Amino acid sequence: MTKLFISLSVLLFGAHLSAQEKEKQQTQNDSIKKLEEIIVNGNTNKFKREKSTTVSRMPLSDLENPQVYNAISSELLKEQVVTNFNDALKNATGVTRLWESTGRGTDGAEYYSMRGFALQPTMINGLPGINNGKIDPVNVDNIEVIKGPSGTLFGSSLISYGGLINVVTKKPYKTFGGEIGYTAGTYGLDRVTADINTPLTKEKNVLLRITTAYQKEGSFQDSGFNKSFFIAPSLSYTVNDRLSFLINTEFTQNESANAPMIFLSRYASLSFNSMELFEKYYKKSFNSNELSISNPTFNLQAQMFYKLSESWTSQTVLSRSNSKTDGYYSYLWDAANGDEFTRYISKANGETYATDIQQNFIGDFKIGNLRNRMVAGLDYFKETITSGSPSWVGFGTISLVNGTDLWTDPASGNVINTPLTKASVDNALAGTYSGIAEAETEVYSAYVSDVLNILPELSAMASLRVDHFKGRTNTYSEENKGQTAFSPKFGIVYQPVKEHLSVFANYMNGFVNVAPQQIANVDGSNPQMKAFDPEHANQFEFGVKTSLYKNRISATASYYNIRVKDRLMTDPNNINNMIQGGEVESKGFEFSLIANPADGLNIVAGFSNNKSEVTKDTPDGGYLGMRPEEAGPETLINLWVSYTLQNGTLKGLGLGLGGNHASEYKTLNRSTTGSFALPDYTILNSALSYNTNKFNIALKLNNMLNEKYYSGWSTITPQKLRNLSAGVTYRF
Repeated sequence: MTKLFISLSVLLFGAHLSAQEKEKQQTQNDSIKKLEEIIVNGNTNKFKREKSTTVSRMPLSDLENPQVYNAISSELLKEQVVTNFNDALKNATGVTRLWESTGRGTDGAEYYSMRGFALQPTMINGLPGINNGKIDPVNVDNIEVIKGPSGTLFGSSLISYGGLINVVTKKPYKTFGGEIGYTAGTYGLDRVTADINTPLTKEKNVLLRITTAYQKEGSFQDSGFNKSFFIAPSLSYTVNDRLSFLINTEFTQNESANAPMIFLSRYASLSFNSMELFEKYYKKSFNSNELSISNPTFNLQAQMFYKLSESWTSQTVLSRSNSKTDGYYSYLWDAANGDEFTRYISKANGETYATDIQQNFIGDFKIGNLRNRMVAGLDYFKETITSGSPSWVGFGTISLVNGTDLWTDPASGNVINTPLTKASVDNALAGTYSGIAEAETEVYSAYVSDVLNILPELSAMASLRVDHFKGRTNTYSEENKGQTAFSPKFGIVYQPVKEHLSVFANYMNGFVNVAPQQIANVDGSNPQMKAFDPEHANQFEFGVKTSLYKNRISATASYYNIRVKDRLMTDPNNINNMIQGGEVESKGFEFSLIANPADGLNIVAGFSNNKSEVTKDTPDGGYLGMRPEEAGPETLINLWVSYTLQNGTLKGLGLGLGGNHASEYKTLNRSTTGSFALPDYTILNSALSYNTNKFNIALKLNNMLNEKYYSGWSTITPQKLRNLSAGVTYRF
């Protein structure tokens, strides 16, 4: 009201004011505006990201977007003393890890499950960001967990039917500042971080920001380690009020000795009926620190923004990614006798290159009285994968009953303890190298998306993408047959209470380019390449979003149904042939909450329940009517509650408490073999912190009750036990 009164006063009496009085009046207006901004910002939920430019490839607030996504902010990661990407994603509704990073080529990054489907983190700022290892959280501004098949705006090469994970990186700003930090913890954790920002010119039109981290950590098991160095320079250059450039780079050097995944047999009747033997060796890694794997990664993103007019902006993007794999990778394979596992090992040596070029035109304009927000773009993506690894060799047999790890020495014929050394493994792999394999994929795409405001409170989204795929391998001289796929997307949003409550619905489509497969007759004769149609997923979803109580309470509740068709299946009458036509249905309910109900009190919570089923399979496939193994636990809950004192001598002292719950999960689930369930679990975490303008001191206790729990995807992988970390950060 005060601001309105002042504005009316200026309008009515401005003609009679002297130049001095006008200047004084303007100063009062500016002061009031700044005061109002301070008040609003003071009440803003610090863990909430109001807008995203990547989810819809145009600036839309959460309430305006018919798609569901969770944004995990850097402020939340700092409060939780997060030192790895998996702990960060524990704040996302309906997301759980299936596989830890293996470091192997093409798919060595961590695997997660979302809405019933497996996915990996493959996007940085909405662009391809390939990696075969682990992602360091030091350069994260926020993590966008975008729900549902999003092929329309992001293509199919790097996403999942359940959604995608996009890392939004930190960007330069116009003042000098930064912070340095050190964290130490259980299992030999040492982590040093720095975040430095500075203008490079007096005009502050060239800005530089560098984030970096060094981390080394052991394992809760008898062997295993991870050490990494990460640095990310980011440069922005504003040429004038119409033209600007932004360059982001990331360099990662990671080396780790990873415990091999324990695979239950997929081809024989299940021979285990309890977790007893696996719990007995919970702290046994079945590996050696000498057998490590290295995963250097490089990502570059160069963007040019040019303001064509008041309504249109051009965005030109070049993205380059390079990820290497060099070192030892092993896994344990079930001998199907209720006791033994064979260790298979190889020395991975591969490299993945990816190039992405985009041209986007982003508009905000009116046709008559109807507001349109539009993005139209062209996209070229190319990925080249090379591999020159030796073959897999059996190297030792592990008995869970007897606790032995034995190997037959080919030189002497004696049965001895398996020598897990570089020399012995290299000797076993000698002569198995079979040459370099190479595969290349190219995708040409065009897309358009428009959000039309039919009424101020009613908007509709319509989007379409077309992709053309081409691929080749060095095994065959001919280029594989190309494929073309169309992906539509529609959404509608109605806000009964403008900027506070919205009701939405969407139809979304995603697809996967199915590479041609080699097929043959039953006896292996007549080998040939067979082309397939792209797999398609269609999602229908409806729900509600809120931003209530002065934007302090933001919540999303939705129901979705995803149907996938044209999945590849093995021919039951010919193991050398593939048939297309498998179908999966995944449906569920999700609820997410980010709240700041009182000053200093913050809540992040989520609940998800997913029902997933294979609805069409070959007669002997073993999956019909079963929950897919990639679907993860049916029910997931995440919660974090923190309170920071706002006044008094202990101002800045904070306490946080929360954790995660997952229901029982059938890591192996096939009618042909049987089902094996990983038990449900509840993990509790807590944090104590003291924060000032210059310093932050934090203490974090994870898995407070020291619970044994597992992840898996036809595998059994023990998770980290109780661990404590302490960190200090200095800001300047």
